[in-house]
Amino acid sequence: MNSSRFAGFLLVLPALTVIGVMFIYPLSYSFVDAFIVPAKDGGAAQFSLQNFATALSLYGDDILFTIVIVGISACLIALGSILIGGYLTLGENRFFVRVLAALYRWPLFIPFIVAAQCMRTFLAKNGLMNGVLVEAGILTPLQTIGFLDWRGIIITFVWKQLPFVTLLVAGAMAALDRSTIDAGRDVGAGRLRILFQIIVPQIMPTLIVALVLSIVIMMSVLSVPVMISGHSPTMITVEMAFRVNSYNDYGTANALGVISYCITGAIAWVYLRRGVKQGGKPV
Repeated sequence: MNSSRFAGFLLVLPALTVIGVMFIYPLSYSFVDAFIVPAKDGGAAQFSLQNFATALSLYGDDILFTIVIVGISACLIALGSILIGGYLTLGENRFFVRVLAALYRWPLFIPFIVAAQCMRTFLAKNGLMNGVLVEAGILTPLQTIGFLDWRGIIITFVWKQLPFVTLLVAGAMAALDRSTIDAGRDVGAGRLRILFQIIVPQIMPTLIVALVLSIVIMMSVLSVPVMISGHSPTMITVEMAFRVNSYNDYGTANALGVISYCITGAIAWVYLRRGVKQGGKPV
């Protein structure tokens, strides 16, 4: 028994080593460094909350901006995934169902930096979107506007993360007992009513898991806010990079990182608490 346990430990040791070196150590170091302020005149470093005070005073608006952007994006992703998954489950036109099933996954395989560059070209005032609208006669060149601001960040996040959430949601919907859907149809319920009153409550745990993962990803992305919007306020990741590259201020950057950990941790805590209330089974 002991030899089998030792063999199992050796089997997972490479993965544990990679996690420890690449994730646990940097996370622990940045967390500790956020509370350390180098002493002046070559003295010893001191424990202090000065880095957090600097982060909140200089970048309070950026922290709020990040929460709002990620929150709006998550809501739109949730709605879009429910509608797409619902049509894949309840749609009666098999041709459109197959076309939608083939198309919605494409952004899933595109890196964020590529998605940001594509959207920068697509959403610009003289970009592809406005060019198509002008050629179609819907807008004139003077009526066109660019979306390279907070709206562009939201559009990029939703476009990039929607396939991931939809894949999980559609899979959960496909695994449901069809008898509940058929029962709703038998009593005359429409597709929207079946979707939101019968299907969505049953796949809510899967939807929440997918949204939590998407929120964590959006909180950590740097390329999208840098390439899409050069305005202020901006997202936390941009300010973290700015503090390091411009001022070599790792303390404030790490403090912003800890704040982002707290935001994502609060979201995960809400999810886990909901799972505990439902019997200790979050998923």
